[in-house]
Amino acid sequence: MRQVMIVTGGSQGIGAAIARLGAARGYAVALTYQSNRALADQVADGIALAGGKALAVRAEMADEDSILALFRTVDEAFGPVTALVNNAGTPGPITPIDGVTAAILDTVLAVNVRAPFLLIREAVKRMATDRGGPGGAIVNVSSRAAGLGGAGEWIHYAASKGALDSLTIGAAKELATRGIRVNAVSPGLIETDLHARAGAPDRVARMTPGVPMARSGSAEEVAHAVLWLLSPDASYVTGANVPVSGGR
Repeated sequence: MRQVMIVTGGSQGIGAAIARLGAARGYAVALTYQSNRALADQVADGIALAGGKALAVRAEMADEDSILALFRTVDEAFGPVTALVNNAGTPGPITPIDGVTAAILDTVLAVNVRAPFLLIREAVKRMATDRGGPGGAIVNVSSRAAGLGGAGEWIHYAASKGALDSLTIGAAKELATRGIRVNAVSPGLIETDLHARAGAPDRVARMTPGVPMARSGSAEEVAHAVLWLLSPDASYVTGANVPVSGGR
């Protein structure tokens, strides 16, 4: 049976690195994007040029109908998903807690918590052995912010990732006898545009001295952890949350 991977937010950064490595490991990869089709197509085309199979799919993580359409598209193009990586996320703006608005919370929680919930639900319908599926593996891309709290910067983001960590634990226990493993990775200071999107393009450089390994990480280093959790090498691992953070 073909191994099929969905990577949300796969057009750049950590998601793009996961998509490329997944394709290199033999997965047919569907990577989602929200608005930048050219960037997503560049990743998909690069995978195809390297001999892999990839499809860029526009999907709005805050919209349930868009998530349902994503799965229908993947079903038709590649067959049922066997690996799901919930990578898409939004940090929201950097602001102290008294600057957090209801609109900020609505967006951050919809993308970072509700969307992974819905994506897992749809994946289970296709993966679960008690529903006739082949089993599968799910990895949620969380953040070290969940454990550190995000004080003074993005408590809203940290709280959403804390919820994602709880979802990982609960889903892992519930799905363990249904042929599905669920794990998470928690990146630390990684060289992506996440920080610039939150309004602090210098954040990685500013905070790197506090990392025990005294350097930032790369998207590829996170991707390798994700692919290990998806692989048969991690066949007895579920409910784990692997920090990819240089000790921070």
